[in-house]
Parts: sequence; C-alpha cells; structure tokens
Amino acid sequence: MKKNLLYGFLFLMMSLSAQEIDTTILNFKEYLGYVKKYHPVAKQAELNIDIGQANLMKARGGFDPKMEVDYDRKKFKGTEYYDLLNATFKIPTWYGVEFKGGFEQNDGEFLNPQDSVPEDGLFNAGISIPVAQGLLINERMATLRKAKFFREQTKADRDLLINDILYNASLAYFDWLRAYNEKEIYDNFLNNAEIRFEGIKKSALAGAIPSIDTLEAKIAQQNRALSLEQAKVKLMKSALNLSNFLWLEGNIPVELQPNVIPDSNVEGDIDSTLEIQGNPLDSFTIENHPKLRSLEYKIEGLEVDRKLKANKLLPKIDLEYNFLTETPEVGNSFNTAEYKAGVSFRFPLFLRKERGDLKLAKFKVQDAQFERETTQLQIRNKIMAIYIELESFINQNELISNIVNDYNTLLAAEERKFSFGESSLFLINSRERSLIDAKLKEIQVQNKFFAAKAKLFNSLALNPESL
Repeated sequence: MKKNLLYGFLFLMMSLSAQEIDTTILNFKEYLGYVKKYHPVAKQAELNIDIGQANLMKARGGFDPKMEVDYDRKKFKGTEYYDLLNATFKIPTWYGVEFKGGFEQNDGEFLNPQDSVPEDGLFNAGISIPVAQGLLINERMATLRKAKFFREQTKADRDLLINDILYNASLAYFDWLRAYNEKEIYDNFLNNAEIRFEGIKKSALAGAIPSIDTLEAKIAQQNRALSLEQAKVKLMKSALNLSNFLWLEGNIPVELQPNVIPDSNVEGDIDSTLEIQGNPLDSFTIENHPKLRSLEYKIEGLEVDRKLKANKLLPKIDLEYNFLTETPEVGNSFNTAEYKAGVSFRFPLFLRKERGDLKLAKFKVQDAQFERETTQLQIRNKIMAIYIELESFINQNELISNIVNDYNTLLAAEERKFSFGESSLFLINSRERSLIDAKLKEIQVQNKFFAAKAKLFNSLALNPESL
C-alpha cells in the first residue's frame, strides 16, 4: 500500500508544469513584416525599380532638343583669315525625323566662298529625314523601347527577389519553431525522468524496490539531459539563422534574445500571411507569374534588337532641306527659291556584318523563347506536385497525431500497471522512448508540412500586400 501511494504521488507530480518564465512571442506575420520592410535584399529589390526608372529617363534623353554652337577664328600678323559662327537648334522626333533651325555668320579675308553669307548673318530652318534605314526604327527609338521593357522587367524581378527572401525567412522560422518544440519535449521528459529518479531512489532506500532500479532511472535521466543539451544547441543555431533575416531601419541587424520564442499556434496564420489560403490556383494565371513576365519583357527587348538589326540591312539614305532667309521675323521671307539641301547615300556591298548581327539577334530571341516555354512547364508541374504533397501531409499529420495519442495511452497504462507493481521501470522507459520518438516525428512532419506551404508560396512567386 505504501508503495502504491508513493508512485501515485510520483505520477501526480509529473503532470505539474514547470515554473513559468517571462517570454515574448514573435509571431509569423510580424516577423515576415520586419523582413519585407527592413531586410537589405528587400530594399535592394526596390532599388532595382529605381534603376529601371533611371534607365528609362536616360533613354528619353535621346529625344531631348539640342543646342549646338561652332565658332572658329583665325588671325595672324594683323590679318583676320576667317571668323566662323554656326549655331543650330535641333529637335529629334520618334520616327527619325529631325527638325532644326540655325544661324550662320561668317567673315574674313580668306573666307571659303561657300561660307559667304550676308553681313548680318543668315538664318535657316529645315528638316532631316531618313527615308530607308532609321525611319521606322532607329537607335534612339530602340533604346527607349528597351528601357520601357526593362523597367517592367525590374518590377517582375522585384517580386521574385522579395518572394525569395520571404520564402527563405519562412523556412528559417519553421526550423526555429521545430528546434524550440524539440527542446520543449526533452525539457518536459527530463523533468519527468528527474522526478521518477528521485521517487525510485527514495523507494530503494526504503527497501520497497531493488537498488539496481535507481541505476536504470539515473541512466534514463542522464540520457534525457544529454538530449536536452543537444536540443538547446540546435535551438541556438536555428535562432542565429533566424537573426540573419531580422533588421531594423538604418540597416541595423537584430540578434534574437533568449526570451523570444516562436508562436506554437502558427499553423492558422501561415496561409493568410503568405496569401495562399483556399485554392490560389482558382485566381492564378500562369502567364502572370513574375518569372514568366520577366522573361516575356526580356523577349520583347530582344525583339526590338532584332528589328533594329533587320532595319540595318536597308541602305542609309538621308534627305535634308533647309529654308534660308536674312529676315526670319518676316513670315513670308521663307520661300522655296532660297534653300540649302542635300542627300547622302551609304550601303555596304556584302552586308556581312549586318547579316551576322541579325542572325545573332534571332538566335537570342529563340533562346529566350525556349527558356520561357521550359520555365512555364516547370512552374506548372512544380505547383501541381506541391498540391499533391500538401494533400499527403494532411493525411500524415492525422496519422502521426493518432500514433502519438496511442503511445500516450500505452505509457499511461504502463505507469498505472507499474503503480500496482505489475510492470517494470524498463518497460516504462521503453514506452517513453517510443513516445518521444513519435512526438519528434510529429514535429518533423509538421515542419515538412509548413515547408511545403512555403514552397507553394515560392512557386507562385507571390508578393504579399498585407505585410
């Protein structure tokens, strides 16, 4: 009877919780919010958009009006050979047409006859037109089009970068949660082993049980202590890994404090935080995937290059016509009888350079198209595989939960039999080891389940707006 009361008291003590320590819970959504807002990679992703905008501004500069002034003068031994002034204002347009106006004033004793102008100077206004190469597409036009595509491509790449950093941060959080749960398991079972060891030692001293049982209880307690120390090291390493993703404003890294713990009830927040609740495929179109959009803009830019290279197969024919007048303030002073005009023609005989450039441009387009088709198939298959994996993990979680409950029942029954003297400490330790293994496996399956959700988020390349 005395023995029964002792073990009844012993197992009652095992159910008591340890002394609570003040802790702070870092929930999943809050954590990812910090990552998205302050992590340097996330800021770098936003910087890429600024780079794309700056490139677009640079490309638009090719259509800025230009002021050009040429002034030459030669004077030697008191003789002014020439004094030449030529000022021009040019306005380039989209289709290669260029409007311009200018002023020319020349003087000197040895002036070239073609530079002779009225004493007060000569004004001109005209137009320059490429009628073959450079009319429908030219370097300025191509640069601006590619800059627009590049700007849109940087937006898609920004989403990919942010998604990738949030994905890795999520895995780090789930690993931290797994290490914390494992540590808690070993902590609880170490407490049970210590209570059991003290109770058995007292029973052995009282002569109720053999002294050899104390050695077995001590070995079990030491094994639990060893496992706990290993779990603490694993938890510390996972916490340091998590700290790699924690930053504050001003690029200040944050080290996770020991009293900060993960949210054990994170499962309900994962889908809403990552915006994968329900069935995201219902509203997801594969063509809207950021990776495919990035490749599409890349192809568009390469197509512009291809068209430009094809245009260079045409002869370069430039026409220029300028009205001339001494009195630009008088509207009817410009007439077709007084003008300066010209035409220029250039055309390589074999076009080997141009034809080679065009072939290379076509190959680049084809290569990018193959990449897009391959990537599209890979993304679709990866997403479908993850859905299958998630369905399996739902079943696995249910199975492992039932297994843990059954092992709990077995352990409780063995403890009850032991309290009646119908079992042994060896059987209790065996049941407890099986329960520990089952709980660790439950944590492992849960971690894989969470990681599969993160992989779905990564495969869809989402950029959560709620963070």
